[in-house]
Amino acid sequence: MSKTTESRPLAFRMQLKPGVAAEYERRHDELWPDLAAALREAGVYDYSIFLDEETMSLFAVLRLRPDNKKDALPLQPVMKRWWDFMADLMEVHPDNKPVEWPLKPVFYFEG
Repeated sequence: MSKTTESRPLAFRMQLKPGVAAEYERRHDELWPDLAAALREAGVYDYSIFLDEETMSLFAVLRLRPDNKKDALPLQPVMKRWWDFMADLMEVHPDNKPVEWPLKPVFYFEG
């Protein structure tokens, strides 16, 4: 696998409820150390979330190591606690996992 393919990001959209953007950002500013460790152990090495203030849509971009275990993250107790903690701020499934809409890559440049 080439370096470019290994580092190509995944992107998805999530949806905030109205009036909670500051609280969403505050909670992420205080990200739990055990959640950060779980993300690293799953192979996430770069993760950013951006807010479109007009629509309250969140745009997430993450990069994974080739040997990642991203699919095991939803099974982690710390991940489930985080979803419960964040559920009041965003659109979620019945188990409090955030609703995610995958975004189709249409352009990629690596200089």
